[in-house]
Amino acid sequence: MSSRRSRSRQSGSSRITDEQISDLVSKLQDLLPEARLRSNDRMPSSRVLQETCNYIRSLHREVDDLSERLSELLATSDMSSAQAAIIRSLLM
Repeated sequence: MSSRRSRSRQSGSSRITDEQISDLVSKLQDLLPEARLRSNDRMPSSRVLQETCNYIRSLHREVDDLSERLSELLATSDMSSAQAAIIRSLLM
């Protein structure tokens, strides 16, 4: 048997099936907030992946905005205040 065939058989057992991909895309769609608001209609996989990318980008922007707000809050607050102590304890 050629090495190409043996590699094909070996990798074939570790390949993900179309059914598994479909199941994963379905689970991913369930995690998207906008998709949950829609009816139980399933979006095409490409749309689910695009929506997921958009959602991740929006989460990154939100984290950046919150980080900036926190930095501003810490810069303007009295670092010995109870409020600053609470913020520091949440960050640890």
